[in-house]
Amino acid sequence: MSGRWYRADLVVVVVALATVSACGTLSERRDGVTAEVTRFEQALHAAQHERLCAALAPATREELEQSAKSRCEQAIGEQELPAAGAVRGVAVYGDQAQVVLEHDTVFLAHFPAGWKVTAAGCRPRPQRPYQCEIKGG
Repeated sequence: MSGRWYRADLVVVVVALATVSACGTLSERRDGVTAEVTRFEQALHAAQHERLCAALAPATREELEQSAKSRCEQAIGEQELPAAGAVRGVAVYGDQAQVVLEHDTVFLAHFPAGWKVTAAGCRPRPQRPYQCEIKGG
């Protein structure tokens, strides 16, 4: 009987350790997400369309090109993305993230090459999904 309790306690300890070690990882992931959004916003402000396109997730870039019927660099220049302002909050959920800025909300996903923007120019709508200028399919 005590053997079963010992194994259950061991599982609890292992889960607790994994959770604690993930906290450091979560902080690093938040920092990575914030850095990526900052680079995206700097490229937007400088009208560096190639950098903006490189920051997009593959499906988001594809959706933008298909809907605009032009290359990403031209299509992204035609989007009405707001000057986002300062970061107000960052939430990371595994390989997904949301960054709330003063005038924008940006969604990201983690890929082998790092964090990529899946949606930008997003505005919340009560009781409905966000309305985004740029989004993946």
